[in-house]
Amino acid sequence: MNEVFINYRTGDGEKTAALIDQELSRRFGSQHIFRASRSIAPGEAYPDSLLDALRRSSVLLAVVGPDWTNFRTRLHDPEDWVRREIEEAFSCELPVVPILDGRKTNRLSKADLPHELARLADLQSIPFDTHDTENGVRRIGDLVAEMVPGLNDLSPAQETSSASDTVTNSIGDVSGTAVQSRDFTGDVGGTIVKGSRGPVHTGNGHIYQNSRHVSGDRHLSGNGMTYVEGDNHGSVQHRFGEPDRREDDSR
Repeated sequence: MNEVFINYRTGDGEKTAALIDQELSRRFGSQHIFRASRSIAPGEAYPDSLLDALRRSSVLLAVVGPDWTNFRTRLHDPEDWVRREIEEAFSCELPVVPILDGRKTNRLSKADLPHELARLADLQSIPFDTHDTENGVRRIGDLVAEMVPGLNDLSPAQETSSASDTVTNSIGDVSGTAVQSRDFTGDVGGTIVKGSRGPVHTGNGHIYQNSRHVSGDRHLSGNGMTYVEGDNHGSVQHRFGEPDRREDDSR
């Protein structure tokens, strides 16, 4: 009794019926979902197959397209199989859920239905937006899971990040410079450096990379020093004058 019967009319809702069948089959297993064009094998007597499937189902999903009630002649025909399937579901006291296929499909009105199907107009329906089929089939799947608790949901559980995939700032508050290559949480009161590809400078002063440097007072005289980095194509000249005055001396 853990099966779902999909009722639809060819030419008015079969594409949506196929989408619902595909999603429910993926989620609960195709053996628990009945859709005539897929579930009845060639050579089988379809009247018997339809009625047997209905009698072992737990819910009937009636896909109602925008022209569903326009097939008035067929709906009023007792031999119409769309009508017979719904009537059989009512007879077996199965829950019936109308699926309104498309934005142009309105709720059913008793005035448009034969007396035997008038009950459909009183049933709560589900709108199915054909421009957002992913959310539509998910919503129907969630409804089926709620209405037929005996079904085993085969959908993989949502993956959660393991502890090894998460890096946190385990030292708590930081008041200086922090360098970390992964994401972290916590209050940081200093400088954060992530993904550096070159020299990093977080304070005062100069930064030197791949070169030599000379610091200190430079009073070049006879006993001074000349420093040349790299090739020198030409001459080196000095011009001597007074020593450099420090900035602070001007105050």
